[in-house]
Amino acid sequence: MLTRNMTKSEIEKELSCKGDFVKIEYLTRFLKEPLSMDMKKFVFLKLAETYEKTGMLTEAAKNYENAETIAIPFSEKIKYFMKAAELYIKAGDFERTDEAMKKAMQQANSMERDNIYYTIKDFYKKQAQAYENILKRANAVKIYEKLLDMKINEIEKKEIKEKLLDLYGKLGKIKEYFALKGREQ
Repeated sequence: MLTRNMTKSEIEKELSCKGDFVKIEYLTRFLKEPLSMDMKKFVFLKLAETYEKTGMLTEAAKNYENAETIAIPFSEKIKYFMKAAELYIKAGDFERTDEAMKKAMQQANSMERDNIYYTIKDFYKKQAQAYENILKRANAVKIYEKLLDMKINEIEKKEIKEKLLDLYGKLGKIKEYFALKGREQ
């Protein structure tokens, strides 16, 4: 069991021999204790890491956002929002992805904003490609459709449309196929 006077290394040692769900239980209980801000952030990050490992991506993202509330440097806040956005993309929650991206941009200067936008766009592309690789075509279509709504250059737009046309054909979405084909001309 975790106690208030434990150090981070003692907590790590205590959790090392536990299963993921026991870790989650211990850490969640531990958060109810009166902890320092640094220790709370550590616990949120440990929870996020554990949730991500178990495939509970939305919960992992929420814990990264919780860690952000405690973080002081803007660069750290941006990093946690970006990690949350990446996990929301993997979980298929585009609304929360947009929220996390907006929050990250609020913490950033103009140069960082562009970088955040391109990074999020890359997360989307990588996830769509991962879905294609494991033949989850309908999920890939959702991401490609989302990408078309984003600010992308003409080369990327053409690439995405070609992928969408191929996926629509494979999924038998004839109406969408011809609607996109008609928009192309």
